[in-house]
Amino acid sequence: MTGLVCTEPVFLSLRTVKHRKVASAHEAGSQTSNSHSSSVASCDIQSDAESLMAQMYFYYSAMNAGKSTTLLQSSFNYRERGMSPVIFTAAIDNRFGQGKVSSRIGLSEEAELYSPEDNLWDKLSQMNSLSRVDCVLMDECQFLTKAQVHQLTEVVDKLDIPVLCYGLRTDFRGELFEGSQYLLAWADKLVELKTVCHCGRKANMVIRHDASGKAIADGDQVEIGGNDRYVSVCRKHYKEAMDQARQAAKSA
Repeated sequence: MTGLVCTEPVFLSLRTVKHRKVASAHEAGSQTSNSHSSSVASCDIQSDAESLMAQMYFYYSAMNAGKSTTLLQSSFNYRERGMSPVIFTAAIDNRFGQGKVSSRIGLSEEAELYSPEDNLWDKLSQMNSLSRVDCVLMDECQFLTKAQVHQLTEVVDKLDIPVLCYGLRTDFRGELFEGSQYLLAWADKLVELKTVCHCGRKANMVIRHDASGKAIADGDQVEIGGNDRYVSVCRKHYKEAMDQARQAAKSA
């Protein structure tokens, strides 16, 4: 992936200058991810700076890969450059308090809330009409609905505002969340943020534990929890845990 070449043409204009400024903030925020995703993001950022249009990004990973940290770093860098990002987070996730994005390393920032019934196009177009929005940062984007992902594409395409989405790709059953499904389908750029399994392999799956610490294979897709309920593992250890969970369920 480090050999990727960015081939979009350069258009020198005031709009290009603006996007170079946006891309610079985006690049600095992306530096918290590992070297592989950073090299991809660097190429993506160069492409953005050379194009005239905003784009939608989907930063996806398993649990505890630094998604919120990366989002907050991006927000800081936008603000440091005198720009105005807007952060949204899911109202359903209140682990760290309502209306707040918090990372495991202690960073936090106030955020707007969204629920499944909210029209994000209406919200953001109104906000942008009152005061220019330079970037939209969506935390816990796996909880977006199909309609809301489409609304965010409208923000990108009609308002020319970059939208950066951060979230899980799959649930504990190994199935896509609704928001993640349509972000994978419709986002302009996909970037994987990596974390590691206990064995040292890349962790790309999530296991949910019950109250006794045993892996479970069935249940509601959404159940808010942290390290006490979820652990990120590689595919090999995920399959082993699911096999054991299904055997235990049959024996019960």
